[in-house]
Amino acid sequence: MEKKKKLGLLPKLIIAIVLGVVVGFVAQGMGSAGELIIRLGATYNSIFGNFINFCIPLIIIGFVAPGIADLGEGAGKTLAITTGVAYVSTIIAGSLAYAVDMALFPSLVDAGMFTTEAENAEETVVASLFTIEMPAIMGVMSALIIAFIIGLGLALVKGGTLKACMAEFGEIVSKLVSGIIVPLLPFHVYGIFAKLAYAGTIVELMTSFAKVFVVVIALHCVIILFQYVVAGTVAKKNPIALIKGMLPAYTTAIGTQSSAATIPVTVECTKKNGVSDAIADFVIPLCATIHLSGSTITLTSCSIAVMMMQGQAVTFGQMFPFILMLGITMVAAPGVPGGAVMAALGILESMLGFNADMLGLMIALYIAQDCFGTACNVTGDGAIAVLMDAITPKKTKA
Repeated sequence: MEKKKKLGLLPKLIIAIVLGVVVGFVAQGMGSAGELIIRLGATYNSIFGNFINFCIPLIIIGFVAPGIADLGEGAGKTLAITTGVAYVSTIIAGSLAYAVDMALFPSLVDAGMFTTEAENAEETVVASLFTIEMPAIMGVMSALIIAFIIGLGLALVKGGTLKACMAEFGEIVSKLVSGIIVPLLPFHVYGIFAKLAYAGTIVELMTSFAKVFVVVIALHCVIILFQYVVAGTVAKKNPIALIKGMLPAYTTAIGTQSSAATIPVTVECTKKNGVSDAIADFVIPLCATIHLSGSTITLTSCSIAVMMMQGQAVTFGQMFPFILMLGITMVAAPGVPGGAVMAALGILESMLGFNADMLGLMIALYIAQDCFGTACNVTGDGAIAVLMDAITPKKTKA
């Protein structure tokens, strides 16, 4: 017998959103019974939100420390330059997103929408029946500092025992994300959208984010073109021809939603673009871990949109440090749908002040376009490989 295909996370999220909207609208006309239904969802949201906050320091340490430690393997000039180029590319992508978002979003996003009807509803009926406190073992910044210290230390001293322990801890956290948080996420999304529909703000929310997604996809295309213009100029190759050569990797990434799973196709496309085997085999797997320009664009854009909906001021002084940290905290993000946003939860909370509902919205919105962000990531990896092949001395390519 053939195994039945499991329903993917994105279809589950779509079902949760639709169900939440329907239940929210129906509950409006059900009086106290409708109020109870919404409050049950709010209770789940409260418990699950507290659980996510408890897990955030564990996620940071489990993902960031082993990721930084792994960069110490095979340390050399090519590794250092590739890492630097990947980081700069990520920062440029985030900065581009900020500039475009600040120019367009004020006219596209319904600013302050959560501070009116939704806020009133929260105060009156949409309160959880009870809550369970789950204090985190440490603050987000403490977790980040510990992760950096351990990761850098392991890269320098090459400690085998502790590195193996951290790798296993990272696997445990990855299982926590893929086996518990991700499967329970649709119920959290259901509760959020049921509450928003009940409060009467869902139409504005969906309209605003449809516009945001159009901007995000357009920015993906712009950053890919920029990356290949730079790489093509240095390598003296046609950027458009290089992009066409990467289309199989782009389409594969849309299907897999994983940079790691797309590595074989990305390597093959990169070699067909004229990159030497040695560079392609080294740069592509490395960049699949450290280069997330598409994910950075999406996280930057969605976070700005959510902040504007909350009526919060958005400044460059606030967002640029966030973008700088994104390039680091997403290193070795787990290979599950939404892995990058899971790794970024800590700085969304600590640097941008996101609460549990805002984090839930960010996760849902990120995963809804995760396939396109991943496709942008892997296509950009090919550009870095072309650039590295052009600037690396021939004798080191063997």
